[in-house]
Amino acid sequence: MMQIAQNSVVAIAYTLTDEKGTVLDTSAGGEPLVYLHGARDIIPGLENALTGKSIGDKLNVTVAPADGYGEYDAQMVQTVPRQMFAGVDNIEVGMHFQAQTDHGIQVVTVAAVEPNEITIDGNHPLAGVQLTFDVEVMSIRAATEEELAHGHVHGPDGHHHH
Repeated sequence: MMQIAQNSVVAIAYTLTDEKGTVLDTSAGGEPLVYLHGARDIIPGLENALTGKSIGDKLNVTVAPADGYGEYDAQMVQTVPRQMFAGVDNIEVGMHFQAQTDHGIQVVTVAAVEPNEITIDGNHPLAGVQLTFDVEVMSIRAATEEELAHGHVHGPDGHHHH
């Protein structure tokens, strides 16, 4: 039986829930998630739990924020003048924008809207959240040379980028 190891291309069926049991994401009814094991395509806590597993294995993995999308960082929340959103008439809490920062392009979420100020949050929406993955291993294969060179999986119809 092939086991998941560094440079395995793995397909998993999964359902992701938060502490309250709310489903945040699932592959049910769609294609499984295909990733390159060891390439940091998926969060470390899930990748570590999948190492050594075989096709048909089912696991339930709870991932702490540090092994998921990171701890919540209050310093990543800032209030900016509304003019920075020039050309956007309707700004609502929960909207996502791409912002140019010192660290390159970053996705920010609108946290509060005031007449002259907008509060934006640069944390990943799942930062600080304990995540639970219900996973079934669907397939495992060795990565191709090209996939290893590129650091991600190439699907039958070209690139798959998630």
